[in-house]
Amino acid sequence: MEATFRKEIILNKAACRIIGIGIFVVLTSLGAFVRIPLPFTPVPLTLQTLFVMLAGAFLGAGLGATSQLGYILLGLSGLPVFTGAGSGFLYILGPTGGYLLGFVFASLFIGRFIKFFATSPKRIFAIFCLSELILLASGALWLKLILGLSFTKAMLLGIVPFIAGDMFKAAAAAFIYWKLRSRISEIF
Repeated sequence: MEATFRKEIILNKAACRIIGIGIFVVLTSLGAFVRIPLPFTPVPLTLQTLFVMLAGAFLGAGLGATSQLGYILLGLSGLPVFTGAGSGFLYILGPTGGYLLGFVFASLFIGRFIKFFATSPKRIFAIFCLSELILLASGALWLKLILGLSFTKAMLLGIVPFIAGDMFKAAAAAFIYWKLRSRISEIF
């Protein structure tokens, strides 16, 4: 019976990779709808970064970044996949545009370095926290540029409110990755 469960449904690795990209595009899109608006910042707390981390970890640098670019392109094409059912080019120019770009950088970072950190859950958690810092810094820099904020104010609005939630998401992503890493590596 165990042999039946271990058989691959799709034998073609290219098809598996395309499906993996599509899955993370959909998961990132759905993560945008799990949002908590924060009254003191124009950026809501969402579940998207959990899927950004997992995309980079499971798919690798190139495919993980491709999934996040695919998500951004879906939103740019007019599909309401961004936070608050937003879409279009003007959405990217808003306060969350830097975070969206940070999705690509964070998944690239994780995909590039996860193999060096996958020896323990604590090390995986550390790489995920570093990727969150990259993502948040990208978003805060964008807030500084578009809103004309000081560096301190941009950090207070774009990084500080998200640290606790992002640590929790990094821990959840590390747990998920640690439990599924061996099976997923067989697929991709």
